[in-house]
Amino acid sequence: MAISHVSDQTFATEIKEGLVLVDFWAPWCGPCKMIAPVLEEIDAEIGDKVGIIKLNVDENPETTRAFGVMSIPTLILFKDGVEVDKVIGFQPREALTELILKHS
Repeated sequence: MAISHVSDQTFATEIKEGLVLVDFWAPWCGPCKMIAPVLEEIDAEIGDKVGIIKLNVDENPETTRAFGVMSIPTLILFKDGVEVDKVIGFQPREALTELILKHS
């Protein structure tokens, strides 16, 4: 599956089924830029087990506020629309893969 971008309007629909990792990010954020290729690698490896979506915090304040995102990158893992895990800051590929597989 390809990594897609979501908005306040499409967020709920995108997370309601299956396992979905949401990357709360912004274009000016250095660690967000560092984690982007890591997410691409994870998508290539286990994209059949998890959907990965990105939400720009500057353009989508409603969802950002609703989930209490204060620092970016914040990665929240949802299973069938329910938050099951959250990590803040840059994470290595191995740690994110382990987090996803723990819930798949």
